[in-house]
Amino acid sequence: MSDLDPEEFRRLGHAVVDWVAGYRAGIGEHPVRAQVEPGWVRERMPALPEQPQPFDALLAELDRVVVPATTHWQAPGFFGYFPANASLHSVLGDLLSGGLGVQGMLWSTSPAATEVEQVLLDGLADALGLDPAYTWAGGGGGTIADSASSAALVALLAALHRTSGGAWRERGVDGTERVYVTAETHSSLAKAVRVAGLGAAALRIVPPSPGSLAMSAQAFAEMAAEDVAAGLRPVLVCPTIGTTGTGAVDPVREIALAAREHGTPGREIWVHVDAAWAGVAALCPEHRDVIDGVELADSFCTDAHKWLLTAFDASLLWVRDAAALPAALSITPEYLRNSATDSGEVVDYRDWQVPLGRRFRALKLWSVLHGFGLEGVRAHLRGHVALAAELESWIVAEPGFELAVPRSLSLVCLRLSAGDEATRALLERVNATGRVLLTHTVVDGRYVIRVAIGSVATEREHVEELWGLLTSR
Repeated sequence: MSDLDPEEFRRLGHAVVDWVAGYRAGIGEHPVRAQVEPGWVRERMPALPEQPQPFDALLAELDRVVVPATTHWQAPGFFGYFPANASLHSVLGDLLSGGLGVQGMLWSTSPAATEVEQVLLDGLADALGLDPAYTWAGGGGGTIADSASSAALVALLAALHRTSGGAWRERGVDGTERVYVTAETHSSLAKAVRVAGLGAAALRIVPPSPGSLAMSAQAFAEMAAEDVAAGLRPVLVCPTIGTTGTGAVDPVREIALAAREHGTPGREIWVHVDAAWAGVAALCPEHRDVIDGVELADSFCTDAHKWLLTAFDASLLWVRDAAALPAALSITPEYLRNSATDSGEVVDYRDWQVPLGRRFRALKLWSVLHGFGLEGVRAHLRGHVALAAELESWIVAEPGFELAVPRSLSLVCLRLSAGDEATRALLERVNATGRVLLTHTVVDGRYVIRVAIGSVATEREHVEELWGLLTSR
């Protein structure tokens, strides 16, 4: 059976765009959180068809089965977790990527996929104010990974290779490796440690500075020194810019300097900065202080698919040494050999990731930057920070409410003075309305409601509605 002919694809494509446009236009009419029980979708899915079915029937199934069982991350009342921006500009870029259908594992398999990505990552490095050493011209370079989790994993693998003097590729781990994080560090670091075969004992939890949730650089330095004295090998430290729970910012500069003191020349402790959510704020000059010290790190990651208007998946990773990831990850069987790679003049992004294959992710990022411009992106970020600041002021002024921690950019953490049970009950009551979705964390043993403002569609009226729900009796 043949594929769709161009005219039929054009007709069905219009129908899909109409469906997406209609869904987005009416997204506020749906309960933000899916109102179904486990198994609801499974019971309603039709059997696999033996014969071709009309595409209109599939769109009808989306309305019948998928939409009611979807938590609407693009809804203006979505304040949970961190945002997963999927602007319509990004959706168009995804369509272009799928239409081209290229596999960009090697430069030779799609030169455009590689070089568009390189140009975009260099441009964003400059726009963020990153050190020129993170650009291709500066000896480093950037790539678009599927997630910050994958970025952390490849950074750890590069760190294992470097701190072993290259022996890791042949002998693997030996049980002496140590990785340093905090209790607030994203769980992906613990998973990376597990995937790399290190075991939980390799993960060292650095305490925070007094009165803070941010990593204590002094405590890290002391732990690293103790480990070296005990014959252990510090491999990687991961300061976070904007932790998932509360938006805490670790002191990158002090941590990186401490790492230099306790590493061996040529085998230095790798400093990987996880700025998955908050890093993009550095596009605004007034928020550039969040990346202070990143010029001393080895790698820096921030997600375009959280707050940068780009649909999942698109995580931006830069390294200061363009040879570091290929040195750890490159494997070249005969069937992948080609003259461009052998010339040494091109980048093969397969060597920057665990999988071999990769899609043309750069197109959706290019579509966003082309459609919004950097000023449009900055306005998007500034608007959310301003809304969070306003919500913060309402909380401070409202009897019975209190800030759990200081606001971090567009993340506000609050609780009720009445205690944990009252705060938990408030969260459940507000979420039950279907108008908004909030999530929680625990800070110093206390239950806390998180309000992460960041949806593409969120305006002041939606934050006002949220506040009305929180304060209604």
